[in-house]
Amino acid sequence: MEVLLAILVGVLYTTGVYMILRRSILKFIIGIMFIGNATNLIVFLASGIVAGEPAFVDGTVQNASEMADPLPQAFVLTSIVISFGIVVFALALKLKFFELTGTDDLDQLTKTDN
Repeated sequence: MEVLLAILVGVLYTTGVYMILRRSILKFIIGIMFIGNATNLIVFLASGIVAGEPAFVDGTVQNASEMADPLPQAFVLTSIVISFGIVVFALALKLKFFELTGTDDLDQLTKTDN
């Protein structure tokens, strides 16, 4: 399972870098989303995938080897919120850029000063 997820992380990073290098701002934003998702998956892979129980459900401490580690889950949840904020900010910048220039393709820009 880890090998399959590692391959998926590689594909997501490759697709994200390819999309970032495109000339469209919307494709740039999609590339940022792909790289953010790949980073979230790599945090889970680094922490180890364990089919465990939640850490503290009923207030009793169970065997530590049977519990899932909540720290990587908290990191990924925080990362999801931050990446969502970055994507929304980038979309707002794209909207304003489109209103000013009339295009989102960087090759079609004729002048950059207003």
